[in-house]
Amino acid sequence: MDNSVIQLGMVRAAPLTVVMDEERKAAQEVQDQPIVSGLSNHVRKCWMQARTAKQMTVEVRMIQNMRARRGEYDPEKLSQIREMGGSEIYANLTSVKCRSAASWLRDVLMATGSERPWTLRPTPVPELSPDINEQIVMKVAMPLKEAMLQGQQVPQDQVVQMMKDLKEEAKNDIMEEARRKAALMADKMEDQLVQGGFLKALDAFIDDITTFPTAVLKGPVVRRKKSMKWVKGNNGKYTVQAKEGLTVEWDRVSPFNIYPSPAATHPQEGYLIEKHRLSREDLNEMIGVEGYSDASIRMVLEDYGRGGLREWLTNDVAIASSEGKATTQIAQNVDGLIDAIQFWGPVQGRALIEWGMDAKEIPDSMKDYHVEVWLVGNYVIKAVLNYDPLNRKPYYTASFEDVPGSFWGNAVADLVRDPQIVANAAARSIVNNMGIASGPQVVVNVDRLAAGEDITQLTPWRIWQVNNDPTGSNQQPITFNQPDSRIGELMAVFEKFNDMADEYSGIPKYMSGDSAGGAGRTASGLSMLMGNANKGIKQVISNVDMGIFTPMLERLYDWNMEYSDDPDLKGDAQIVARGAASVMIKDTAQLRRNEFLAATANPIDMQIVGVEGRHAILRETAKNLDMDVDKVVPTLSTFQKKTAAAQMLQQQQQGTPPAAPTGEGQQLQNGAPITDNFAPSPQ
Repeated sequence: MDNSVIQLGMVRAAPLTVVMDEERKAAQEVQDQPIVSGLSNHVRKCWMQARTAKQMTVEVRMIQNMRARRGEYDPEKLSQIREMGGSEIYANLTSVKCRSAASWLRDVLMATGSERPWTLRPTPVPELSPDINEQIVMKVAMPLKEAMLQGQQVPQDQVVQMMKDLKEEAKNDIMEEARRKAALMADKMEDQLVQGGFLKALDAFIDDITTFPTAVLKGPVVRRKKSMKWVKGNNGKYTVQAKEGLTVEWDRVSPFNIYPSPAATHPQEGYLIEKHRLSREDLNEMIGVEGYSDASIRMVLEDYGRGGLREWLTNDVAIASSEGKATTQIAQNVDGLIDAIQFWGPVQGRALIEWGMDAKEIPDSMKDYHVEVWLVGNYVIKAVLNYDPLNRKPYYTASFEDVPGSFWGNAVADLVRDPQIVANAAARSIVNNMGIASGPQVVVNVDRLAAGEDITQLTPWRIWQVNNDPTGSNQQPITFNQPDSRIGELMAVFEKFNDMADEYSGIPKYMSGDSAGGAGRTASGLSMLMGNANKGIKQVISNVDMGIFTPMLERLYDWNMEYSDDPDLKGDAQIVARGAASVMIKDTAQLRRNEFLAATANPIDMQIVGVEGRHAILRETAKNLDMDVDKVVPTLSTFQKKTAAAQMLQQQQQGTPPAAPTGEGQQLQNGAPITDNFAPSPQ
């Protein structure tokens, strides 16, 4: 075969074998670099440690939980049941409790708009950009400056008091500006969450937190994606075009694919490894992306692109079986997927220097530097320093019940495991006893039966033919014995452990619509019981607030502060996760708003609250009534314009010149607020 290379001007023509040999040589040169080789060995060592620790402590429990959620016995238990014979019924308490808990959490955590389970608030002493601070100070100091320019003599004590008043006014203006920027940033972040698939990831995360010891959410992850945009052409017409750009996205990570450091208690401690199953398309999308080695990716596609790569785990078949997938296809890897591991963790600077990294990037050899490494088979396809300024990993975890000092907590499936086992045993015994006690047990002396009698079936009104007993005894040839029914006792056991599942999980049956006895027969009693149950779910939501929403939103806020070009978003705010608090007030908030509106509907309170204050309360009330708020209660700017126009028209009709406003956005008439701002007074 001719392997000669032909050079035609700027065009180079070479056989495929030559091109592949060159790519393999380039990839091998990358892999032979000391830094790549050192990182590869370090990642493999950490992977073996993390995999062994998880398999010994957690993975078996996760598979059991998944089977319990699907209402299936473990293979060993099912084999024992079939060996004894009888019913294989499964009393699926676990699934019921998991569904109830998940719906409870979705009701609180997946709200949007004014009811979203988080908000942005200015810090107690907000720090805005110097130019904004200077503008505010100049605005509030203008009256004092004008007085001094006009030569007015202002007493010293009045100057001091004016300075105090100006300082307080400037402080209030700075806080108001910080609130405005925080509100704009909150809207921007919510739009990013919706566009980046956060709600979809959160929905899957909620199912995970009820099923697995720990649930995992990942993001914001910056990806290059194509999206459809309307573009105006030269002819003035708009067309739809696909444009590529950077977006932030969120993913639910299967707890089966997360491997923390054996001593870690949360994702930011020690190292963390995520296992991926990549398709050829996934790998092709990495080519040309900053940070990835194109040569190494091409060799991964060459070596593993046809048959796939399955070398990391030995329990994939058991996991697939618990998830209800076809295990034969998984074992044979018919999809040709390629296993990869993504490592996040610290590496000592001295080791990085020894492995060949530029010493200029490692100013302190004794300090740890956080890296991100992708390893596929024998190839490192990515090795970069962690881009986050605080070395944070983009992973967040929470458990239904935290276990102090452990990365893995307890899920609903863990909490009700013992009641589930006993309830299953009672249910199988009930079904078996029903079958045994449904008819008599028959004893037949086959020596006394007449020839041709069939003893395989028992039917009503049957006539038996028998022979005389040759021994002359009076023993009956056929006797009947009715087995005792133990269904009552077994049902008591089943119901007792069903109730214990309520107690163990903290999710009572009446929270999912079942009737409640005792105090729950009355409305006030049921409200009291639900209030007590809310305390348990409040702790779970608090775990999600602290483990998911607060760190994830802080990272998104920092990303916007660093990369956004919109100056209106640059403020000084803090994340406030309020999911746990909303559990207690959600059902009564609307009632309390209505009571507040009624209580303040008097001239004295109106002078304190003001028209703008009442406007704000009305908008919040209307938001919870599922109506178009802007049509019912206009925005503040629209409201102020209508108020000013109505007062001007009123004064013109009365023949008096327009008066200057006495307060921002609020007009007074005869010392009292105007309560009807949209119609002139009758003449």
